[in-house]
Amino acid sequence: MATINFKHLYYFWVVAKSGSIISASKRLHLTPQTISAQINLFEETQKEKLFLKSGRNLTLSESGRMVLNYAEEIFSLGQELEEILQHHPTSRSLLLRVGISDAVPKSLAYKLLEPALKLSQTLRINCREGKVETLLAELAAHKLDVVISDGPMPPTLNVRGYSHFLCQSNIGFFATPELSQQWSKPFPDCLHGAPLLLQGEDTAVRSRLVHWLSSLGIRPRVAGEFDDGALLMAFGKAGTGFFSAPTLIADLVKQQYMVEQIGTCSAVQERFYAISIERKISHPAVIAIQQAAVQASPNDSF
Repeated sequence: MATINFKHLYYFWVVAKSGSIISASKRLHLTPQTISAQINLFEETQKEKLFLKSGRNLTLSESGRMVLNYAEEIFSLGQELEEILQHHPTSRSLLLRVGISDAVPKSLAYKLLEPALKLSQTLRINCREGKVETLLAELAAHKLDVVISDGPMPPTLNVRGYSHFLCQSNIGFFATPELSQQWSKPFPDCLHGAPLLLQGEDTAVRSRLVHWLSSLGIRPRVAGEFDDGALLMAFGKAGTGFFSAPTLIADLVKQQYMVEQIGTCSAVQERFYAISIERKISHPAVIAIQQAAVQASPNDSF
């Protein structure tokens, strides 16, 4: 295949998005004849038929759909680059693109990111939440600066990344006052037979919690499983079951979800990491986050 002419690729992208050469010509402020000639030249150069006629409109061929996928990625990255350059540190604004694993409680995510907000330089944060595998793929594609996760870099992923330990926390158990009164035995015996809301199977802490309960002979009734920590706590607020959260944010959990802490498990701890593609972090905001976490004491303070 011949070398890609990016002007031709751009015309192809606009036509594919617009659905017709007439619509694309209005957007590009070019005559339809000019665009048609450029598309034809692009197809001839690449020796691929990219469009098929469908009445007055054009539809993509199989090769056209493949090229469109790459064009979307290329021009999306171009737009991101333009945005980053517009907010370059020289303009006194710093952009931090951070991915938050959906297993990380939202209150804790804010607590971890808070030191970056105290930088003297104006900071703009772009947060994305999702599965850690998806976020790490975006990190590898340089769409994110850092990923905050409840575990280190998974060894099974074919993505280059480095895990930077941030903090660890004991686990607290919480319930509404009504549920706590209904199951009033001392902790942790009160969990035996009681409804319990568990984190999803992909979270790092779930298996350790299940093993701890099993070792004590405590068998709660699993009333729900949640990949998203905020959704788990929302169900806990509604009294659906007991739930756990890092004691690092116990006060925030009690205040926000109107629950009480019924006990603490120090045998199980959650650990949180910043994952970057750099062995040594260089982004000023991520450095501030890491330094603040390191300076905090090992357990339950920040």
